[in-house]
Amino acid sequence: MESSNQSQANRQPDIIRTGKGLTIAGTKITLYDVLDYLKAQQPPHRIREKLRLSKAQIGAAFAYIEAYKAELEAEYREILKTAEENRRYWGTHSRYRLAPVQSVHSSLEQAALKAKLRIWQSKLSVSV
Repeated sequence: MESSNQSQANRQPDIIRTGKGLTIAGTKITLYDVLDYLKAQQPPHRIREKLRLSKAQIGAAFAYIEAYKAELEAEYREILKTAEENRRYWGTHSRYRLAPVQSVHSSLEQAALKAKLRIWQSKLSVSV
């Protein structure tokens, strides 16, 4: 019995808390991602495929969700509320909201290329 307790004590947790929230260990997948699929009534095998999880990982996620359902649902609601508040804020305060994404990226790329060109020009003028 003692060796069983020792192996459990040395075992790594399957679900960990990171800056993103409750996360499946060894991945960037949160339990909130899994909950999104469950709320969309996706079957477990489909969730596993979409999130590229092993059977053990998806099993651990489902077990955790079942064991801490009430607490997890409350946390999930808070996250959804915060996400919606952030969307509304940035929707009204973004100075780039009317600019096409492609043109923003291309101007950033052009600026980077111009900076590299200036560096090379200065190196060439020094060596001449």
